[in-house]
Amino acid sequence: MDNSKQNEGCTDTSTLVSDDGKNAKSVLCQRCGSKVLCPGMAQFSEKELFLPSMRKKSTISQSEGSLDGDTLTAHWLVDDMFNFENVGFTKDVGKVKYLICADCEIGPIGWHCLDDKTSFYVALERVNHA
Repeated sequence: MDNSKQNEGCTDTSTLVSDDGKNAKSVLCQRCGSKVLCPGMAQFSEKELFLPSMRKKSTISQSEGSLDGDTLTAHWLVDDMFNFENVGFTKDVGKVKYLICADCEIGPIGWHCLDDKTSFYVALERVNHA
């Protein structure tokens, strides 16, 4: 697997992605350290997704007009919501639910389109790994 492709400002993926393209380490909340994913539960994926700036759940779901945030490309792709150890979802924002830490409700750490029941994306830049 070619791990030489790097995201600008993103952690070096060579230590995070296993030979089979899955997460080699646990995925943790940056704020409270709660475990979001166990090793081997998600596939590395490069897809451009816009995530609003990190904040509490109440301010994410009440978005009016344009949001400030980031377009991120390095994600962990989870194909089943039951693979998560600890994740919460915002109310629908259009056809999207944002993923948040279920313990401290900080986020969004990821993105889920309601049209695709098997694609949950967790941004590498929004989580820690251990």
